[in-house]
Amino acid sequence: MNEQQRSMLLQSASSFPPPKGTKLSYGTAGFRADASILQSTVFRIGILAALRSLKTGGAVIGLMITASHNKVSDNGVKIADPSGGMITQDWEPFADCIANAPDPESLVQLINEFAKKENIPLDGAKTATVLLGRDTRPSGESLVKAAKQGICSVVGAVATDMGIITTPQLHWMVRARNKGLKASELDYFEQLSSSFRCLIDLIPKKSGDNNPIGKLIVDCANGVGGEKLQVLKEKLNGLHLEIRNSGESGILNEGVGADYVQKEKVAPQGFGPADVGIRCASLDGDADRLVYFTVISNGNNKINLVDGDKILSLFALFIKDQLSILSDKNEYQPRVGVVQTAYANGASTKYLNQLGLEVIFTPTGVKYLHGKAEEYDIGIYFEANGHGTILFSEHFLNWLEGRKNEPSSTTKEKQNAVKRLWAVSKLINQAVGDALSGLLLVEAILQHMGWSVDKWNELYHDLPSRQLKVKVADRSAVVTTYAETSVEKPPGIQEAINAITEKYPEGRCFVRPSGTEDVVRVYAEAKTQETADEVAASVAKLVDQFLGFTAS
Repeated sequence: MNEQQRSMLLQSASSFPPPKGTKLSYGTAGFRADASILQSTVFRIGILAALRSLKTGGAVIGLMITASHNKVSDNGVKIADPSGGMITQDWEPFADCIANAPDPESLVQLINEFAKKENIPLDGAKTATVLLGRDTRPSGESLVKAAKQGICSVVGAVATDMGIITTPQLHWMVRARNKGLKASELDYFEQLSSSFRCLIDLIPKKSGDNNPIGKLIVDCANGVGGEKLQVLKEKLNGLHLEIRNSGESGILNEGVGADYVQKEKVAPQGFGPADVGIRCASLDGDADRLVYFTVISNGNNKINLVDGDKILSLFALFIKDQLSILSDKNEYQPRVGVVQTAYANGASTKYLNQLGLEVIFTPTGVKYLHGKAEEYDIGIYFEANGHGTILFSEHFLNWLEGRKNEPSSTTKEKQNAVKRLWAVSKLINQAVGDALSGLLLVEAILQHMGWSVDKWNELYHDLPSRQLKVKVADRSAVVTTYAETSVEKPPGIQEAINAITEKYPEGRCFVRPSGTEDVVRVYAEAKTQETADEVAASVAKLVDQFLGFTAS
C-alpha cells in the first residue's frame, strides 16, 4: 500500500467511527442491524467491495443496501460476487474483521495485511467497479453515500449508483455486466417480459384442465417490488394482475409480505373476504422471496399457503416434463438436482422423490443451496420461505442451443420443449432468488398446465409442523452434521431425539443452532398438528435437560 492510498483510507475512515459496544458479523444475508449504527459498517464494506473487484481482475462487484423482510428501522449491506451470487465465504472473516476494527489505524493495518496476503494491487494500476443499489428504506440514501465514500477511498475504484432497485435486480445486473451482456434495469424488464411472452406463446392449445386461471393479486410488502411489478405489468398482456401494498400508504414489512404470510399463515393487510378463492401472491420487502396463497372463506384471515416447497415442486415437474419430451437414450442426459434444507416439508421431499428426481440436502442458507445447485446441469433450489431459483450449466445451455438449430425433421413437440427450456433459462434469475421472475414463471407454468391455484396446491399435502426456540448461553455448544439433520455434539442427544420421533407416525425432528442469535431451533413434523406439537415440545425439553438451557 503506497502513501497516497494509506492517506486516503485514514482520512475517509476518520469520518465514520464505529459504534461503541457493538459487534457485527457477516451472516447469510450480510450485515443487518438498526440503521442508526450501520454507517461505519457500510463505509467499510464499500472498501471491501472495491478490494474484491481488484482481486477479481477488475470484475464488476455489487453492493446492496437492504434489510429484506426486516422492519423498516433496520437496514443492511451485502456483496454480490462477479457471478451475481453471494460473495465467496472465504472473505466473510475479513468482512467481520474490518467491520469491527476499533479505529482508522487498525482498519488500515487490516486492509494492508489482507491485500498483501491476497496479492491485491493497491497502487492505482488497476481499476475497480462496484454497482450500488438500495431498497425503499428512508435510511438507504445516507448509507449509499457512506458506501460510495468507502469505495472511492480505494485508488482506482469507481462506484455506480443504480438507485432504488430490488436486490435480485442488482445481482442480475452484476452477472450480466460480467458476461458482457446488456445490464440496465430496462434490459432486465425486457428480458423477463419477452421470455414470459415466449412461454405463453408456446402453450399447447389443449393443456391440463384448461381452467381459466383468472386474476392474480400481489401483496408487495409496501416495498420496492410494487413499483417494479407495475413496470412489468405494463409490458405484459397475458397476465391479469392487481397490485396491492405497493408502499404508497402502508409501512414496509408491517403485517404484509412473504415472510409474514409464510410464518403467520394469515392474509396480509389489505386482503379480506372479497378475495376468497382468488389466486394471491406475496413478495418480501426487497422482492427476493415469493409465496402464493388463497384466502379461506371461514374468516379469521386464515389462508391456504402455497410456499417455496410447492413452487419448487411446480418448477421441477415442468422441467422434468420438458426433458422427457426431449429424452433420447442415445443422447446426452442432463443431470437434474433438486436442493432442499432440513426445513423443507417432508411431504415435498417425498413428492420429488416420486417424480424420480435426485434430492440433495444442504445446511440452511442460500449460499449453501446455490453452491450445491451449481454442481448440476439443471439445479433447482427453494427454501420454504420462498427464496430460490433454477441454475442452468453452460454445457446444458450450449446443448440446448444446438438443439434449437436442428433440422426441421425434428418433431414440433421437441422443438417447442427446447424453446420452453431456453425461455425458462432467460426468465428465471440465475444469479439469485427473484420474486418477480419467479412469479412470472409460476404464472406461465400454471397457464401451460391449465391449472388453478387449488389444483397446484393438491400436488401433495404438507405434514403438520411446529418450530420452537430454546434459549442458550452459547449456541456453539450444539454441533450438527448431515446438512443439520443430526446432532453430533453434545453426544447422546441425537439418539434421544430419535427415540422420541419413533413413537409418532411420520415423526421427524431436528435441532440446530441459530445463525443469528443465542438460541437452538427445534423443528418437528408428524401426521397431525397435535402430534407435531408434542414432538417439538418433547425435544425442546430434551435439549433443556441435556444442556441446562431455558426453553422459550
